[in-house]
Amino acid sequence: MTDENPFAPPTPRAAVPPANEPAVPAPGSTPEPAPGGAPAERPAETSSAQQQSTQQLPAQPADRPTAQLPTAGYLTTLPAPSAAGAHEPGSHGSGSHGSGSHESGSHAPAHDPSAGHAGTAHATGPYGTAQPPRSRRGRLGAGTVSAVVLLGLLAGAAGGVGAYALLDSRTAARPADAALPQHAAGTTQVERPEGSVAAIAAAALPSVVSIEVRAPQGVATGSGMILKSEGYILTNNHVVAEAASGADVTVTFSDGHEQPAELVGATPDYDLAVIKVDETGLEPLVLGDSDDVVVGDAVLAVGSPLGLEATVTTGIVSALHRPVKAGESAEAAFIDAIQTDAAINPGNSGGPLVNSAGEVIGINSAIAQGPGTTTATGNIGLGFAIPSNQARHTAEQLIETGSATFPIIGVLLDPAYQGEGVQVSQEAQQGTPAVTPNGPADQAGIKPGDVILSVDGRPVSVADELIVAIRAKAPGDPVTLQVRSGKNEREVRVVLEERSSGQ
Repeated sequence: MTDENPFAPPTPRAAVPPANEPAVPAPGSTPEPAPGGAPAERPAETSSAQQQSTQQLPAQPADRPTAQLPTAGYLTTLPAPSAAGAHEPGSHGSGSHGSGSHESGSHAPAHDPSAGHAGTAHATGPYGTAQPPRSRRGRLGAGTVSAVVLLGLLAGAAGGVGAYALLDSRTAARPADAALPQHAAGTTQVERPEGSVAAIAAAALPSVVSIEVRAPQGVATGSGMILKSEGYILTNNHVVAEAASGADVTVTFSDGHEQPAELVGATPDYDLAVIKVDETGLEPLVLGDSDDVVVGDAVLAVGSPLGLEATVTTGIVSALHRPVKAGESAEAAFIDAIQTDAAINPGNSGGPLVNSAGEVIGINSAIAQGPGTTTATGNIGLGFAIPSNQARHTAEQLIETGSATFPIIGVLLDPAYQGEGVQVSQEAQQGTPAVTPNGPADQAGIKPGDVILSVDGRPVSVADELIVAIRAKAPGDPVTLQVRSGKNEREVRVVLEERSSGQ
């Protein structure tokens, strides 16, 4: 921000010679040369307005600073604020904060390195030091020098007083009291009824934790929710995966205290893990019924995005049954996800997605990125959560046994198939048969090359959709598949088989 400077120092005028000096020729006449051949200086003409301002100098206000006059024998040059070089400290160029670019003022060509920060305007040349006068061919008497100095100071004072007078003439437009209005105590009443965002957040935050995992290759951070009062905490497997190799896990609670945690169990198939701290009396969050969720429901995402603990964002349920494949191919998690536009960023992983009743309906796990993006860059309004019903079933298995299972139908799928539905591979792949002998699909009469069109009436068009639809069930559950063999379609009933990670 730049402002015009009303306090720029005036240019000193030539002094009037004292009475004992020779008279100055009248205007228009040719001055006589001074001794030594140098022309005599012509005295400055003072206008009547300047004479009046000099004669009627108002008393300078006591609260305005007065520059100290130098005691050196030479005049000193003082720095003058420059509107062109003005710079507001800390102001950032619009839109360039992320790149660290700052908006800069136009600094003068010569910059004194000992001067203040960029918020100070600078002019060219050295300041605050005595400057020797330029050599002249003629000599001036001491009285003449004194008169020049005195008149220069008077002219400077007159200009400064004139500037103050100009400002004083404008003070009538300024308020006499700069105090801003204040609200009356007790008159502001913010309604935060039960079910409001503020009320839900206040109830959920004490049960949400921040998780830090220190491994030799670096530090991973994420979020978690208190699952049981005895110290069990639910989070994502990818947050605490290094704990299986001995990495240290630290949990930070909402009140700021920390506790070390140990890994109870984890599964990459559902990207879920349970850790435990040596503490009791914790307040758990309630896992709701994710089957009751509908598109448009209001939700809150709670967690520690980018390490910012106890962050709450809001949104709605944008879609259901989104097939999400997260993680590396060898240990990819297939999630029948709840999609939300609530802001989810790196560090939110493992935190709860809460409905308007304060119940957890999902565990935040993944975010979508634009095409060509290989690393997580932040929220774009496409976040995905593991449904709470899946989280409940898997967490119970992890607490009881330290591992979790998932259901299968016993077929290999053809990823190159482009038609309607999902096709069972027509031949074995790397020695594995297309249809597992005596598996659920084989027992239901499914053959290599058959096309599966739906699962329990839910259409499937890509392999991932079929996989997540099956993994949303539990081992032993029956499902109905719509199958096409050649030109014939039929429904078959399949009882899902159990499979453990690594099998």
